[in-house]
Amino acid sequence: MRRRMNEAGFFEFSTPILTASSPEGARDFLVPSRIHPGKFYALPQAPQQYKQLLMVSGFDRYFQIAPCFRDEDPRADRLPGEFYQLDLEMSFVEQEDIFQTMEPVITGIFEEFADGKGVTKGWPRIPYDEAIAKYGSDKPDLRNPIVMQDVTEHFRDSGFKVFAGMIAKDPKVRVWAIPAPTGGSRAFCDRMNSWAQGEGQPGLGYVFWREEEGAAGAGPVAKNIGAERASAIQKQLDLETGDACFFTAGDPAKFYKFAGLARDRVGHELKLVKEDQYALAWIVDFPFYEWNEDDKKIDFSHNPFSMPKGGREALEAAEKDGRDALLSLKANQYDIVCNGFEIASGSVRNHRPETMVKAFEITGLTQADVEARFGGMYRAFQYGAPPHGGMAAGVDRVVMLIVGAKNLREISLFPMNQQANDLLMGAPSEVGIKQLRELSVRIVTPEAGK
Repeated sequence: MRRRMNEAGFFEFSTPILTASSPEGARDFLVPSRIHPGKFYALPQAPQQYKQLLMVSGFDRYFQIAPCFRDEDPRADRLPGEFYQLDLEMSFVEQEDIFQTMEPVITGIFEEFADGKGVTKGWPRIPYDEAIAKYGSDKPDLRNPIVMQDVTEHFRDSGFKVFAGMIAKDPKVRVWAIPAPTGGSRAFCDRMNSWAQGEGQPGLGYVFWREEEGAAGAGPVAKNIGAERASAIQKQLDLETGDACFFTAGDPAKFYKFAGLARDRVGHELKLVKEDQYALAWIVDFPFYEWNEDDKKIDFSHNPFSMPKGGREALEAAEKDGRDALLSLKANQYDIVCNGFEIASGSVRNHRPETMVKAFEITGLTQADVEARFGGMYRAFQYGAPPHGGMAAGVDRVVMLIVGAKNLREISLFPMNQQANDLLMGAPSEVGIKQLRELSVRIVTPEAGK
């Protein structure tokens, strides 16, 4: 990574570890200050503000292999506590400039260690909404050829009363089809239905096509919607005798993740996934805001320092039009995905201070809050900041994919366990009263059940 970034004309800098708390989407690890009682440093979730300040200072291409710290629950694709990322920023660029610069770098890294596996050339750019609709995920595994489609109209006013009733009752309801090439047997369809029930769903409707019924299809759904509709679904999805199709219905915002899991399951069960590839793509046009159901307010969907498409004018217009308009705003944000994992995330930044303040005001912060929390960057922007953007690629995830591991712990030195304990060093551990007094810290043990 270093060699390729140096060849691309980037300067390497190391940014501070002890910094201020910043909203990067996760909890901070806090470090109490002995010299300033009652105040805390934060370990950086990412060097976001520092790298943007470097752009203001005149270094137009920055990178570092940056340690990052996030107080998150452990997962297979996320280590507890800390990880490393290839962090970078560029000045005087638009989104396409970043793509043209970084796509060869990331492609080259995979090619160097591919060991005969294919690596995508000319990555597709998939809008977020399209990724959700086709793959049920914003990090789709494109080795799987299955593409979902909307088949709502084939069920409207049909004899399949469950779906027809839902469609008539709520305009948000859609029916999505998950094609299953070569899956046209009752045994496989029943197995998928059982899997869905194990995932907490009532079931998974299906039609399968075999010689006996022809285009009319077989299964309870086919019998209820009739031969004409079943044939129309087969034609729309370009399915043949020996294939099947599964259906899920409701508000897509509530079921798309399950639909994506079903797509993955079908692909792996039918051995459709091309295991000998690294399938890379850009996911673009992420929502700028999302609805925070817990706090009942608008919140940032991704990186809060991103530029909304349309700038301040788009923010002000959407604010006048209400919540739905705000939630439909898109951002100059993008991810790199590979084989079902997000391996990088980035954006073109919001480099105009008045636009930055407006973006935060919509989430409930005032200009005074912005100045207090992001004062260094806000003040620097007053002198004029170049248009800039960047991204960060997860080094650990890239290594995991290259070596074919299934869990980040398999490629980590001294990994913590699933309870975020370092059993070797005995961390986290209790500290003595003397240390706590020096730090002006008192331990308040949580009450049982809270």
